Amino acid sequence: MPEFEVVPLDEARLKTANGRQGQIVKQYSRYIEQLADGQAGHLNMGEGEKVTTIRRRLITTARLMGMELVVKRSGEELYFWVKASEKGKKRRRRAKPAQG
Repeated sequence: MPEFEVVPLDEARLKTANGRQGQIVKQYSRYIEQLADGQAGHLNMGEGEKVTTIRRRLITTARLMGMELVVKRSGEELYFWVKASEKGKKRRRRAKPAQG
């Protein structure tokens, strides 16, 4: 009898991507997984590669992993890191109700 396990949807999508898209996702997920807190990744474009394509692949793969990336461009180079959580952000004050 098979063993049943509930897994996050992001994990299922990431592990079942197949074909050319699956290879791309697996390659880019390895880049993202190597980042520790306080680290950024750096990619140089190979010949014939477009910065916009590589950027889209990074962002798409991160979303499949349940993460959000910051991706910045400097010429033909891309820098990327995992977006910091929003725990430290200040809350906006509520508008006071109009008195009338």
